[in-house]
This record gives sequence, structure tokens and C-alpha cells, in this order.
Amino acid sequence: MIEALLLALALAMDAFAVALTQGARCRPGFGGGLAIALTFGLFQGVMPLIGWGIGAVALAYVAAVDHWIAFGLLTFLGVRMLRGHDGDDSAARALTGRALLIAGIATSIDALAAGITLPALGIGPITAVAVIGLVTFALSGAGVVLGRRAGDRLGEWAERAGGVILIGLGCKILAEHTSWL
Repeated sequence: MIEALLLALALAMDAFAVALTQGARCRPGFGGGLAIALTFGLFQGVMPLIGWGIGAVALAYVAAVDHWIAFGLLTFLGVRMLRGHDGDDSAARALTGRALLIAGIATSIDALAAGITLPALGIGPITAVAVIGLVTFALSGAGVVLGRRAGDRLGEWAERAGGVILIGLGCKILAEHTSWL
């Protein structure tokens, strides 16, 4: 369960950063903030399920190296989050309608890739969907509220913290499966 929570926190950081920026720059009301939180929570919860399906089918073929695959994917995603979105100002535009759906997909692509690692982590798909979706919903809602109050300076920090967590999870999987722990 700890792995599920850490994974959820790490994956939610992209959505949290966008929600935080939306709160700071666009100041959505309660309805807009709720729409952001629901959209991000839904996409972040469903994408790992799709990835899990891919990973569960492929696991039989790659069981001997699954820990290296999980390590590589999580590290790649973590490094991508640490690097940030150079010059990407999509979070600066108000997210409504189609733009919100596109942002939901964009912030959850890493969740799809991380879902492939769920069989290696030993996390059940229903647990993963519930934890990741609820954590993302809560953090996105909190991000909008916090952004309205604190400004958008925290968004970059949140995304980078998520990157460090993903890299740490990848290292943990690798260490456990290679008997380094």
C-alpha cells in the first residue's frame, strides 16, 4: 500500500502543478476547480489501468527483466519531471471544455507508462486506480485553492518532487528484485 500511495503522489504532481498554476493565473471558481480536480483524478486513475493491462500481458514474456523495465520507465518519467516543461505555457490558459480534456490526457500519459510497472510492484489494478485517482483528485483540488492564494511559484517545485519520488520508486524496485536490499 505504501508503494501505491507513493506512486499516486508522484503521478499526481503534474496535475497538481497544472492545477496550482490554474488557480494562480486563471482563478477558477468552485465549479471550475471541481472540474479540474475531477478530470485530472479520472484520467490519472484510468490511465494506469490501461498500462497495467499492457504490463500484465507482457509480464509473462519479460518476467526476468521486469525490474529493469520498471526502473527504466520510472526513472525516465522522473527525469522528465525534474527537467520541467521548458517554455510550455499551456497551464497559463484557462482549462475548460476540450482544453481541460486535453490537459487531463497530457498530465496522465506518465500514469499510463507507470501502470505498466504495476505488475512488477505487486499493486492490484483496482487499488491503484482508486488510490491514484483519489490522490490526484484531492491534490488537484487543493492545487487550485492553493494557487489562488499563494501564486504559481510552487508548481515547478511540486513537479520536481514528483520526479524524485518516481526515481526513488524505480531504484527501490530494482534493489528489491536484484537482492540489493
